[in-house]
Amino acid sequence: MHDKQRPVRVGIVGLGTVGGGAFNLLKANADEIARRTGRPILVSHIGSRRDHPGCDTQGVKVSRDVFAVVHDPEIDVLVEVMGGTTIAREVVTQALESGKHVVTANKALLAEHGNEIFALAEARGRFVAFEAAVAGGVPIIKVLREGLAANRIHAVAGIINGTGNFILTEMRDKARDFIDVLKEAQELGYAEADPTFDVEGIDAAHKLTILAALAFGIPLQFSKVYTEGISALTTLDVAYATELGYRIKHLGLTRRTGDGIEMRVHPTLIPCDRLLSHVDGVKNAVLVLADPVGSTLYYGSGAGAGPTASAVVADLVDVVRAMQDHSPDARARVPHLAFQPDALNDTPILPMIQVETAFYLRLMVEDRPGVLAEVTGILSRQGINIEAIIQKPAHDAGIIPVIILTRPVLEQHMNDAISAMASIPVLREPVVRIRVESLDA
Repeated sequence: MHDKQRPVRVGIVGLGTVGGGAFNLLKANADEIARRTGRPILVSHIGSRRDHPGCDTQGVKVSRDVFAVVHDPEIDVLVEVMGGTTIAREVVTQALESGKHVVTANKALLAEHGNEIFALAEARGRFVAFEAAVAGGVPIIKVLREGLAANRIHAVAGIINGTGNFILTEMRDKARDFIDVLKEAQELGYAEADPTFDVEGIDAAHKLTILAALAFGIPLQFSKVYTEGISALTTLDVAYATELGYRIKHLGLTRRTGDGIEMRVHPTLIPCDRLLSHVDGVKNAVLVLADPVGSTLYYGSGAGAGPTASAVVADLVDVVRAMQDHSPDARARVPHLAFQPDALNDTPILPMIQVETAFYLRLMVEDRPGVLAEVTGILSRQGINIEAIIQKPAHDAGIIPVIILTRPVLEQHMNDAISAMASIPVLREPVVRIRVESLDA
């Protein structure tokens, strides 16, 4: 058989939601995929500790030891969808060393070990494809690596964790408490039994690490992402934000500034007239601000069997097409991190105290004369300009909510102002602060 017609043999490691989805999609759309690649793609070996009830694996070799797939000499491409950063790291490394291309959906693995994995792939002339690692079925990796290659990218901002976005949407639409919605998200299968990665922003930080590297041509630097979760948010602040013309989103944002690059994940007030503020439920969206294209927005399902499998199989199609080039060596292809490996730069990542944003502040104070003057005096001494100030009707026991929106200010100055406010005698709760982003070009 001519090599061009020989099926490309694929091994899948991990047969959970994503692995099972990719396996079924490769079977269901086999003819259509072969028309795109010029060769059939055949899953010939699966490594999984347990069977997937929705997958008919008859006729496919199934091993309980995932390394049996890694070392199978028949396999051309290994699909790693097992998750985690320990065994998965070994699986990917050994697959590359044995001459296999790799497709992975593992954002944690790439954010934490991607620099060494990509270096190994380049040294071996192999390719690691990872579209499924960020925003599921939304092809944002391809956009940054290829579609916007002519542009200088200024910022990337995304709602890149569906679980957190579902929780915030429910808190806003139904005035429900965080803990109550989290429990429902777990029952619906949107949140894990241990929801820490989702609600504390770690999952979004993994994805943002990858987006920042692609946008600015810097190495992957997960440890430098500022990360703040949503578990402390209250329905009170969600409601006040809406009243002020904003929505609170758990935003991942990376921006190029004159002093360095910002990488941060935190709850953020976004104006209601921005498209990103209307991305609700478990949907994901990524906004890219670039020159000369301006702002572009990419929206869709960020998780689940169908969307993520769609991205895994698209990566397989890319790899198979590349294998048919006269030069199948991956070094001749689109670079893993969009820029040539020897052209990545060491632009500093800004610590949070050097980042400038506007702020929403909420103070709960006793109803006494002169309190507002004291608060505004503290802000003034830190050089913080006020955009708006609202005094709400008294709550129980004569406690008054005071809401302040500030102009953009250095985080360090805001830290100092909040420290000074802590000594106001009539302050009844710690000051609540949430950052504000206008997201305009």
